[in-house]
Amino acid sequence: MTDNQLHHLLLDNLSTAVVLLSDKLEICYLNPAAENLLAVSAMRLCGSPIEQLLDDSDKNLVALREAIEANHPFTQRQISLTLMDQSHITVDLTATPFLSATEKLLLVEMQPMDRLMRINREEALISTRDTTRNLVRGLAHEIKNPLGGIRGAAQLLSEDLRSQPELLEFTDIISAETNRLCSLVDRLLGPNTVPKFAPVNIHELLEHVAALAETETLGAITIERNYDPSIPELHGDRGQLIQALLNIVRNAIQSLGNSDQPTPTITLKTRIQRHVTIGKTHHKVVCRIEIIDNGPGIPEDIIDRIFFPMISGRADGSGLGLPISQSAINLHHGLIECDSKQGETRFSLYLPLDSKPLESTPQNKQAIGHIK
Repeated sequence: MTDNQLHHLLLDNLSTAVVLLSDKLEICYLNPAAENLLAVSAMRLCGSPIEQLLDDSDKNLVALREAIEANHPFTQRQISLTLMDQSHITVDLTATPFLSATEKLLLVEMQPMDRLMRINREEALISTRDTTRNLVRGLAHEIKNPLGGIRGAAQLLSEDLRSQPELLEFTDIISAETNRLCSLVDRLLGPNTVPKFAPVNIHELLEHVAALAETETLGAITIERNYDPSIPELHGDRGQLIQALLNIVRNAIQSLGNSDQPTPTITLKTRIQRHVTIGKTHHKVVCRIEIIDNGPGIPEDIIDRIFFPMISGRADGSGLGLPISQSAINLHHGLIECDSKQGETRFSLYLPLDSKPLESTPQNKQAIGHIK
């Protein structure tokens, strides 16, 4: 075996994506790992300038040119690349210049970062959710105990004031406001029953939610469907899944109602997605549900906090719908993510198809139930 054959063999069997650039920064070689990462064959990409892949091409091209001209290697973190199908990926890039027999070349190694970034983002989201849930439960306990005393005292006081009806109005106000606060705390805590898992058809649930949305909007908002009919039934609690989906769809309806979008549209989309990591658990296959609206988007100052209780982009919003939806999907070992910009807000719900549902253990009943 010649040295040239050995070098090709080594490069072709690397798991790291390797791209070789000429001194004109044109692609002259890709190994199979790079073909998989960039979703394109070497035959199609060889001879093309590297700048067609770089999002921030001017800045990154300058760095690549300096590397090959000054013979100085460099590493750049989290560079965004645009693939041939116009999708985007994020990579860490290391460029190493070297001399061949005839010209200067630049060896570019790419490590995909999207999955790692997604795992870190999900772990942070799950950790924040757990911390928030524990805080809310502790706070709810401290709130509900005195509220119970206030309500009891108001009831006793109202019995003593039967002969003074003009004062009963005040005890009625105390009782009504106490009941309202108790109801708010119950909503913060979420459902107070262990979920009842059974096989459910996700498209039947989506159609139910779509029918409710069409009824509420009287046809003012178009509901589009884009379903994958190959998705099998999953184990879930029908009521909680409907509530989770409906909360997100109603948010989209309210967002579109406050916009000047001439063709307000909500799209319900389902797809199978393979090899997804949720938290620290890897799932071979999940059902991805996307709820997309073409409204004004979520304000940037709250996009990272929308799953926290009491955070809302509307003056009249309670800020409880999304946390309740996230909790319901979490009970199914899933997760909700959101990506929003002007003209498109996309909620992605991931529901594993290869994991067992939450068991009705005493610990889970305690985790799900209200603190009385």
